Amino acid sequence: MKLALSIVLLLLVAAPGSAAPQTIVVGYIGQTRTPPLPLGPLDQPVSDDGLQGARLGIADDGGTGRFLGQHFELDQRVLKPGEAPTVAIASLAARGVAFVVADLDAATLSQAVAAPAADKMLFFNSRARDDALRQQDCRKNLLHTVPSRSMLADGLAQYLVWKRWQRWFLLVGPHPADQAMAAALRRAATRFGAEIIVDKPWTFRPASGRADTGHVTLQTEIPAATQVGDYDVLVVADEADEFGAYLEGRTALPRPVAGTQGLVADGWSAVNEEWGATQLQDRFRKQAGRWMTAYDYAAWLAVRSIGEAATRLRSLDPAAITAYLRSDDFLLAGFKGQGLSFRPWDGQMRQPILIAGPRLLVSSSPQPGFLHQRTPLDTLGIDLEESACRL
Repeated sequence: MKLALSIVLLLLVAAPGSAAPQTIVVGYIGQTRTPPLPLGPLDQPVSDDGLQGARLGIADDGGTGRFLGQHFELDQRVLKPGEAPTVAIASLAARGVAFVVADLDAATLSQAVAAPAADKMLFFNSRARDDALRQQDCRKNLLHTVPSRSMLADGLAQYLVWKRWQRWFLLVGPHPADQAMAAALRRAATRFGAEIIVDKPWTFRPASGRADTGHVTLQTEIPAATQVGDYDVLVVADEADEFGAYLEGRTALPRPVAGTQGLVADGWSAVNEEWGATQLQDRFRKQAGRWMTAYDYAAWLAVRSIGEAATRLRSLDPAAITAYLRSDDFLLAGFKGQGLSFRPWDGQMRQPILIAGPRLLVSSSPQPGFLHQRTPLDTLGIDLEESACRL
């Protein structure tokens, strides 16, 4: 079973006057999930994404914290299938936990932040991309280090519009997550001046492309499923990764594929080596023996945010750290060419969105010419004036 990971950060303050180093214990809570079947022979199953990012964050925090007498540790926990997080949250609260980084799906995260013992905790969401968590379901005790679907869609739309690929064929999978991503893409198209020429659900159920005749079936059925009018780019919403990878090279018209497959917009990519990212990638590969995923990166950001605040303030006071994280003074170096910070209106971390192909980084959004009165990073996602979050 693959562990879709969640991170819980515990802040334990040493007794005043103690000669021992102050210790920040970073707890880990994971969810057990069924891993998707690999589509091809190069796909490697990952059972610890998120956890490895947290481990690297702990190592980085410790590298700077030791000069200030601050020590960082990781406490790992895993939720069983269907297990609610309330018991785990209560046990952490009993230990004086102040900060919780939750790498949980949206439903479990909502349970965690609403738990009776969570009212004095600050949570960091490093897994759930749901816009509702930043909008009508936002909470005062919740920040987000993983980009929302709106941020990903806006980052992709800016690049496609900059390329003048403005006429889209939107192909949408059957799952709720696919529908949510499609809604974000439609919003982004309207926002940045693209036109969705065709908006079509995916209904064909392909056989495995790795079967003896699987490619034959795909070669005949996908052209039929994509036989529509002319367009510039096929934009796919397939978060479950059931069909999007089969589209490239098989569509009726020779057009690029972008979205959840093909040209992909995400918070991190294994192909990124710009802005000093090579050293982060190398350190991660040395530790984990694999490539860093977007969830590893979001968990790393979460752990590093706490460590950065603690070392900058030279304090483990939860109230001081919380205020600093939410202030204009907080900036985190995230190997994306810009300092990262949290938006005060919905708790979302501002960050560039990487546009990546299978082997190389293609671009990074915000794109040139997309301006904003505060920062171009606020052109990605739900802006203050349109936010439904009322904290």
